[in-house]
Amino acid sequence: MAQVMNIEITKKEIIKPSSPTPHYLKRFKLSLLDQLAPVAYGPLVLFYPNNVNGVATEERSQQLKKSLSETLTRFYPLAGRIKDNIFIDCNDEGAIYVEAQVNSLLSTFLHQPDFDFLKLFLPIEVGSSEAATGPLLLVKASFFECGGLAIGVCFSHKLADASTLGLFVKAWAATSLGIGDTVVPDFSSAAIRFPPRDFSVQRPAVEMKIGKCVTRRFVIDGPKMRDLKAKVTSGSVEKPTRVEAVNSLIWSCAMNASKLSSGASKVSMVSQSVNIRKRIVPPLLQTSVGNLVGYYAVRTDESGIELKELVSQMRKAMIEFNENHPKRLKGENMFEVICEYFKEIGSIMRRDDINFFICTSVCNFGIYEIDFGWGKPIWATIPGGTLKNVATLMDTIERDGVDAWISLSEEDMAIFERDPELLAFASVNPSVFEPVTSSSSL
Repeated sequence: MAQVMNIEITKKEIIKPSSPTPHYLKRFKLSLLDQLAPVAYGPLVLFYPNNVNGVATEERSQQLKKSLSETLTRFYPLAGRIKDNIFIDCNDEGAIYVEAQVNSLLSTFLHQPDFDFLKLFLPIEVGSSEAATGPLLLVKASFFECGGLAIGVCFSHKLADASTLGLFVKAWAATSLGIGDTVVPDFSSAAIRFPPRDFSVQRPAVEMKIGKCVTRRFVIDGPKMRDLKAKVTSGSVEKPTRVEAVNSLIWSCAMNASKLSSGASKVSMVSQSVNIRKRIVPPLLQTSVGNLVGYYAVRTDESGIELKELVSQMRKAMIEFNENHPKRLKGENMFEVICEYFKEIGSIMRRDDINFFICTSVCNFGIYEIDFGWGKPIWATIPGGTLKNVATLMDTIERDGVDAWISLSEEDMAIFERDPELLAFASVNPSVFEPVTSSSSL
């Protein structure tokens, strides 16, 4: 009988900054975009093989905690707590560090990653309301029997988008390597550019419908990606990106699944998140901390539309976003424009006659370069699964493919995961590495 994989929490600590936050930095203003961000945690899990035979678990854990404490000194708002959705009290209350033991080999899990078990590598549930007033940063270090390590990070979405999460983890790893001063966060720009407002009376909210959903992992490797790009190339888009190509495939197959499961066609929209740091005028530093993200949406009234046409529509929407969104974020009516923008998205999401899909990409974020001193990760992933009609895209370790988690309703997923067009390019939850050997150090 196969052993049931189990994670046992062995330690839970509060990690405070290595140096107290100066008095003049005690009150950190959220930006308007932070205020409007959903109450949730942004997750990331990094898996490291055992490249450090002879280095005890306790030694690695101490290094993680020491470097985390030092990193919090530079990322001081993360050790504080949000007050009234307006500012962070930088009181050095600390981040949460959880340590756990896994009664299994890392290779056993990576052979076919189980989504429900994957969530156990996170220190808190992604949808926890603690993201509004509780710890802004939580970390979980899970050590496998073989010496492999999973580092799960949850970062309050009220302060950070995916770029900020990546910036922090890179800075933490650099600190662990003794070169932490190479990553310098910018904490001032977001609130200056997008000043916070008093929403004590009413706040425009994007209330996403939380329905029962199924989450599956699909991987398009390098060779299949080249085939997919060739398929979606057209006169209007001669060089499609990986994200455009994969989004068109996911969207097309999801539309088809929805039509077959419901027996009727619906208007369908897909929304893609966009980093606006370099797009607004004047641009912000790439190291600016906050929810500096915009969205463009594409709509179609039909299923069965060719993939290259979907890519063409997405490219057109992206160009329009780049040309017009920065203009909307300037001038005296910026506040009204942003609030109206969020109200419009929220209204669309609540409509039952529209299938609304959300895509988030963290491709090209350099996640596979994150080294705490024991080598680079063998796999990195962002577990989602709390909302349906959501796709999260990441690089494969070779950086030429896409590793995606996709959440749909049970009825739609049953059709989606068997779609011949999808399976012509994507593998369903393949092994992270091949081959798996019993003597592996994983």
